[in-house]
Amino acid sequence: MQIERLENYCKQSYRNRCYILGASGIQALTVPVYLGSFHKTAVKDIRIDYSKRWQKVHLGAISAAYGSAPYFIYYFDTIEKSIMKNHEFLLDLNMELLVLLSDMIRLDCRFSFTAAFEPVGRKVDDFRYLITPKNRSDYRTKTYTGVFTAGKIHSERISIIDLLFNCGPVTMNYL
Repeated sequence: MQIERLENYCKQSYRNRCYILGASGIQALTVPVYLGSFHKTAVKDIRIDYSKRWQKVHLGAISAAYGSAPYFIYYFDTIEKSIMKNHEFLLDLNMELLVLLSDMIRLDCRFSFTAAFEPVGRKVDDFRYLITPKNRSDYRTKTYTGVFTAGKIHSERISIIDLLFNCGPVTMNYL
């Protein structure tokens, strides 16, 4: 699978955010970045802003939301180490988490970066702009029981960590 690194960074995308399900409902976790779409900066050049305490806030929110989930203790420490590494670039953090979570859910996939930017629509299997926080997705996972649900869940916007912490080694069976 190829990861686009030469496109201009898009604000309000999943490039620097995800959603978790906590006691108060859906909560956004956003990694603060410098610059952004106003400056037409390539994704590969977007730097993380560490002047904010986002790492501690995110880890605290994840712990509060999933601390009692059945598989939290098996995966959290590894995810925490990755988030606490102080990656300079957002793409580096995203790639480390992508590879890490792919391994955790046993997804057999190799990742590489694009060599040049290709405008949208040139390839049949171009999924770069298919999933965005602004648009609802038709994709649905099989339902499963989560920590803060009275029954089965789920929203298509929730991060894969929700499924991982709640279902552990059988996560791939729900995708």
